[in-house]
Amino acid sequence: MENNGIEVVTLFQMGPLAITATVVTTWVIMALVGLFGWLISRRLSLEPGPLQTAIEGVASGIEDAIRGVAPEQTQLLLPFIGSLWLFLVAANLSGLIPGVHSPTRDLSATSALAILVFLSVHWFGIRSQGLKNYLRHYLTPSPILLPFHLISEITRTIALAVRLFGNMMSLEMAALLILMVAGFLVPVPILMLHIIEALVQAYIFGTLALIYVAGGLQSQQLKHRQQH
Repeated sequence: MENNGIEVVTLFQMGPLAITATVVTTWVIMALVGLFGWLISRRLSLEPGPLQTAIEGVASGIEDAIRGVAPEQTQLLLPFIGSLWLFLVAANLSGLIPGVHSPTRDLSATSALAILVFLSVHWFGIRSQGLKNYLRHYLTPSPILLPFHLISEITRTIALAVRLFGNMMSLEMAALLILMVAGFLVPVPILMLHIIEALVQAYIFGTLALIYVAGGLQSQQLKHRQQH
């Protein structure tokens, strides 16, 4: 079976659902990231070693990045945005493992991530301001703009999915073509390119998700303040 121009391997069936290699790889990555986080949290020390220091540095960096965009919602958004960033880094880098393809080179996986961001924007907004006040902003400053608000929500979600999918698929295809032409004489530059691009794409996707969620929260809070 082919999807998005690439071969999709179906490993087994669960009733009408086909479980592909992308799904299994995604499950494995989520399990490993969750297990790693659980193990690290069980071994925290007041005198951190090199591993704990590195983990705390990553966590502080993510927290600072969120604070730079949404200073008033840092603690609220940290679990979701932090988890999303960590998953994307692991998923993008998984393509370096021989025989494993990154889940983010599959449009179905990036679409699921984009839909998750789409739903999170509304969930955080409704949680913060309530359903009525949140939905009211689609009619601001005029009800005439409602279709444009809806189109904007849809198009940015599609763009979020397609951007990550296109960049990751093109990266793997470029690496494959270079190896076919040059053989294994240039593995280190290709490896470094893949790592850098994987990190950059994870950062871009996570940052856009943060901006979308924080933008919705801040617009609602601004309107709430003006009403009071």
